[in-house]
Amino acid sequence: MVFRKRKIAAKTPAELDAMEAAGRIVGIALQEVRAAAAPGVSTKQLDEVAEAVIRDHGAVPTFLGYNGFTGSICASVNDVVVHGIPSAGVVLQEGDLVSIDCGATLDGWVGDSAWSFGIGELAADVEALNRATEWVLAEGLKAMVPGNKLTDVSHALEQATYAAEDRFDVALGIVDGYGGHGIGHTMHEDPYLANEGKPHRGPVIQEGSVLAIEPMLILGGEVGTEVLVDEWTVVSIDGAPAAHWEHTVAATAGGPRILTPRV
Repeated sequence: MVFRKRKIAAKTPAELDAMEAAGRIVGIALQEVRAAAAPGVSTKQLDEVAEAVIRDHGAVPTFLGYNGFTGSICASVNDVVVHGIPSAGVVLQEGDLVSIDCGATLDGWVGDSAWSFGIGELAADVEALNRATEWVLAEGLKAMVPGNKLTDVSHALEQATYAAEDRFDVALGIVDGYGGHGIGHTMHEDPYLANEGKPHRGPVIQEGSVLAIEPMLILGGEVGTEVLVDEWTVVSIDGAPAAHWEHTVAATAGGPRILTPRV
């Protein structure tokens, strides 16, 4: 009997280019949203900015209508970890930490990316949390290379989180139960990518495999969350702020290729 190694589905070079075209629109939308974010601005207004950018570039907001979601972005403020619903009632204030997750579909391919930023100056520990989460993503995605296995990325993210605690002098909790995912014609494809775990397990990463890699970290070390009554909004169980950074990344012979550049 011959056992075949499980592999993460691969995209062709042309398909990766198509995914990057979608991803670049996401990057532009994220930058425009950040530019519009200021004290007194609602997350609904930020959502309108993102939707306009996406549609003006000939794409469709991937999030809008997804399982009934009512926004083109997830706008998560302070203790909201992910899946914050844009609302006229959520008005930004000086010192808020805002996480924006955005997706765009162009010619049948999806780009998905997130980043967190401050409204004005952040408290020192919150700034450290955000810088650490950005760094963890940058370090973790280095494991997205052909020949590695899925949980090599998980392990790299986990080890980077531990290293970030020392590097940025901050206590960090890896959010339990949420992680990254495969992506392509749809936003969420197999496999699920945990943000921690033992290495060398799961399907093999091929040249052309694509994952959305997205560390989510809570300040102070808490890992637990709860979902609010709207059945979307995920908040830290202890009320501590959280940061969320994400890129859509392809494994290539030349190394990891970010398909959601913000340039």
